[in-house]
Amino acid sequence: MVKANDRTKLILGCILTGIVLIMCLCGIFFTPYDPMAMDAAADKSVSLKHIMGCDQFGRDVFSRVLVGVKETMIVAGSVVLIGAFFGTILGTVTGYFGGWLDEILMRLNDAVLAFPSVLLALLIIGLYGGGRNTLILALGIAFIPSFARIVRSEVLRIRNLDYIKSVRLFGAGHLRIIVVHILPNLKTVLFSGILIGFNNAVLAEAGMSYLGMGVAPPNPSLGRMLSEAQAYIFTNPLTAVFPGITIVIMILGFSLLSEAFKKG
Repeated sequence: MVKANDRTKLILGCILTGIVLIMCLCGIFFTPYDPMAMDAAADKSVSLKHIMGCDQFGRDVFSRVLVGVKETMIVAGSVVLIGAFFGTILGTVTGYFGGWLDEILMRLNDAVLAFPSVLLALLIIGLYGGGRNTLILALGIAFIPSFARIVRSEVLRIRNLDYIKSVRLFGAGHLRIIVVHILPNLKTVLFSGILIGFNNAVLAEAGMSYLGMGVAPPNPSLGRMLSEAQAYIFTNPLTAVFPGITIVIMILGFSLLSEAFKKG
């Protein structure tokens, strides 16, 4: 449950996240213009025809932002899905069984966790090349250790509760205890972890795309749009302002939601 003093964060977070989701849906199903279409004669300034103006190639910035949000959401969602799925398996197994298995796997987990996720992703991309799929795989692997650590801590707490001991005394097997009695009790900590992970994945995707290692051109990406706009920051600054504001809205929305539920 969410406490009363966190309702403001929850409401604001829902509003900002709702805006992002609407933009994502528009990026999937409808954009005012073809985001890749170039028009050298197009007016670069903001107008009723182009509400966010056009970039240096005459491409509609609003349409590109919508598709960029879609690309970022796809990457961030896939990254969190990989990290949460495999991290939950690893954290549950090590936390429940403990012993030598826990020692070996968690030492390996800590070794991977010691590397910043972006640096680990850069290493994988350096070995296998760039592109959206490689970025998803690289960041997904980098996010597994943090989810494993979160889940393991919660499983260690749950497995020593009285009702778990009672179920074990009645002869329930390990698989039944894990699936029926432990995993359902991880939903709160997992939900908060997923929101935080999504927030970090958005930042990571934007950063990697800014460096040219994310979504491949000519497909729009918020990070790549910022990178392309850097050379025109004084002559056409709005091409950087709107993607930047969109990234801030995404990060702030998910941050507020995670804070609201974490304290709940």
